[in-house]
Amino acid sequence: MKKHFLFLIVFGLFSTAYSIDSSNVNSGSIVNTWIWEKSVGGTSNPYTATPKTAGFTKKVIFTSNGRVITYKNDVEIRNNSYEIGKGIGFSDHAEHDLITFEGKTYVIENLDNQNLTIVSNNQDAARSIFKR
Repeated sequence: MKKHFLFLIVFGLFSTAYSIDSSNVNSGSIVNTWIWEKSVGGTSNPYTATPKTAGFTKKVIFTSNGRVITYKNDVEIRNNSYEIGKGIGFSDHAEHDLITFEGKTYVIENLDNQNLTIVSNNQDAARSIFKR
């Protein structure tokens, strides 16, 4: 009986330690600083913009407490809340992870350790690409 009780305690501690450790991994986490690489317009408004062609740099910082801080040329220009949830994508009518901030909703097309690609969830479907 004592062995079973000890096993349950050790198993519980291991499980708790594992879940705490895995929650600290930033793989796939939007919480970080993201540097704008380029934006590409959708079919109704084809364009490509980069920091060089636009004449400015941009970065966004998604915080763990639900805030997004936007910088243009290293000057803070916005500080808003953001929300992540599931929803239907405009272009393919499939379920996706969506992020809403600054009054717009985006499909999270790609999110990994180094890359974030968001697509406007509307008929324009403009795409913005960020790197860590």
